[in-house]
Amino acid sequence: MTRPVFHEATERWFGENFNEPTPVQARGWTSIRDGKHSLLVAPTGSGKTLAAFLASIDRLGQRNQDEEPGVRVLYISPLKALVYDIERNLRAPLVGITRIAEQLELPFRQPSVAVRTGDTPQKERQQQAKHPADILVTTPESLFLILGSKAAETLKTVDTVIVDEIHALAPTKRGTHLALSLERLELIAEQPIQRIGLSATVRPLDTVAKYLGGSRAVNTVDCSTRPNLSIEVTVPVPNMEQPPSPAVETKGGSILGQLYAREVGTPQQERGIWPSIYPQLLDAIRAHRSSIIFVNSRGLCERLAHKLNELADEELVRAHHGSISHAKRAEIEEGLKSGEIRGIVATSSLELGVDMGAVDLVMLVESPGSVARGLQRVGRAGHGVGEVSEGRLYPKFRGDLLESAVVATRMLDAELDAIDIPDNPLDVLSQQIVAMCCSKPMTVDDIEKTVRAAWSYRELSRGLLEAVLDMLAGHYPSNDFADLRPLLSWNRANDTLSPRRGSALVTRMNAGTIPDRGAYGVHL
Repeated sequence: MTRPVFHEATERWFGENFNEPTPVQARGWTSIRDGKHSLLVAPTGSGKTLAAFLASIDRLGQRNQDEEPGVRVLYISPLKALVYDIERNLRAPLVGITRIAEQLELPFRQPSVAVRTGDTPQKERQQQAKHPADILVTTPESLFLILGSKAAETLKTVDTVIVDEIHALAPTKRGTHLALSLERLELIAEQPIQRIGLSATVRPLDTVAKYLGGSRAVNTVDCSTRPNLSIEVTVPVPNMEQPPSPAVETKGGSILGQLYAREVGTPQQERGIWPSIYPQLLDAIRAHRSSIIFVNSRGLCERLAHKLNELADEELVRAHHGSISHAKRAEIEEGLKSGEIRGIVATSSLELGVDMGAVDLVMLVESPGSVARGLQRVGRAGHGVGEVSEGRLYPKFRGDLLESAVVATRMLDAELDAIDIPDNPLDVLSQQIVAMCCSKPMTVDDIEKTVRAAWSYRELSRGLLEAVLDMLAGHYPSNDFADLRPLLSWNRANDTLSPRRGSALVTRMNAGTIPDRGAYGVHL
């Protein structure tokens, strides 16, 4: 399989570590090297991230030493855990290519990498602003904050943006928020920015491509294939409506023990299907070298991990979710990779592309709720080219059994749900307009041109935009809103909007979006 010619050291490093490029790598490199905005679509474990990064590493390594310092490649991930995972995995090609170049006595400048998330210490952020790395790995919310700070100067040199797990962002308001941040990035960049999106199998492809490019044409590299899965839906009881009653402990032990139990009472026995699920999960964990159990809530994640360890009488598994600190998450992930623990009970914190090494089995307690989410989770097992991903679903009740069976069948056939991009979310629009005007005063025409370049606002009418600006400037429809403080000043003489005092602080304190649960609509 042919691929674009890289630096000799890059070519040799790749040849020493891989037999040949995967389809998404070979075709992706061609599209990227041609300068096209590119959407790379391929199953989990197909090497999409390396497809995006290797071309950038190769190009950055051949730059002149006297070029202006600044961020060249901006990598954006929806998960903090994935951010640190990417930074860790970049070390191998960066160090490996540089060493080979030294052996061959060829010029190659090792690109520097920095990470910016909510966990990044203030001192490190200040250092990044003074001495920006060539590659900045960050999240949508941190990008928003950088754009509104003095550190935005370091992004003027950006020429490539990589958006990972784009299928998880495109159908959400959070994705729309990121799309507007990318348009703001275009305003400050001193050169055209190439956009590269990485996605697992998703449908429809043209919708995701439109989200990535906005008003720009995007070349889609579709290497999606039928997933290589082995899925089993397991019902641990003969009758889910009448699960067996938990065994009652027989009386015995010392007289003092019986008196104590009579005084404080015995713990209430767990009822329902759980007493039957626990042993099966425990047996599966012990039968495999490494396992991940996915659940749909943080509370259940903690309870299940505690119960499994209690039954095993050892720390067999650890709980992994978004409320755990970065250092603790990294410790848990390394524990699974090194074999110190046999399994992880996780929420969506491990759902997207985090490299967990050789995971043998993925178990889902309760239906994942969608085909795409199920594929992402089961894809954590056998996370490698050509490997079979083994997954087991454990439904908790009859309705869950029906949904699990349907989702599992559709996962095997890769029948994904179609995604939609939100149209004109006005809360996100308001937030980003205030942030834009805090960076510099803007005319209504400039604001309209910027926001309409994002796909969600392609049909935003001038009247609707001016209504939003009226609201932000304090022109409310009734006295009921009189207590709200305006965030912008609108000079009608030159049609320019500028921030009011304290508006910049408001934007910094309210980065990101509220998760959309469908409970509330935003109306103007």
